[in-house]
Amino acid sequence: MKKITQIAFVLTFALFLISCKNTKQKIQEHVSTYNNSSSIKGHGITSTAAKAFLNDNKIEIRIETNLEETDENRAAYKDSFPDLLREMIKNDQISTELINEGVSFDVYFLAYNNAILAQQLVNKEELAVLEGTAEPNKETAKL
Repeated sequence: MKKITQIAFVLTFALFLISCKNTKQKIQEHVSTYNNSSSIKGHGITSTAAKAFLNDNKIEIRIETNLEETDENRAAYKDSFPDLLREMIKNDQISTELINEGVSFDVYFLAYNNAILAQQLVNKEELAVLEGTAEPNKETAKL
């Protein structure tokens, strides 16, 4: 009976180890889920796609629009882009679990000709800023 219990424990532990996903597998799963199901609503947004960079522990998210590359559009979306990022975090399109594992999200908001209207690298520090939990007087990434 003792031997059977030991074998059962070893098999259960082995199954547990096999079922655990590493960060790279979670990145791939997140990108696949994002590309298959994510939609971002907003003025001028035509599509969105994610791409994994496994060696860099980074996910790039491109939000494509039908907007023109103008100074007015850059200024408008520079101001509203953090709100869009907060919404993406809330909807788990930007995964706080992956960020806590050291993954960064490089998010681009693009004009119709792929010119960058707004861009933000969301990592642990920037996540704290977006969630309002950053330490005061701490330098953070700028748009």
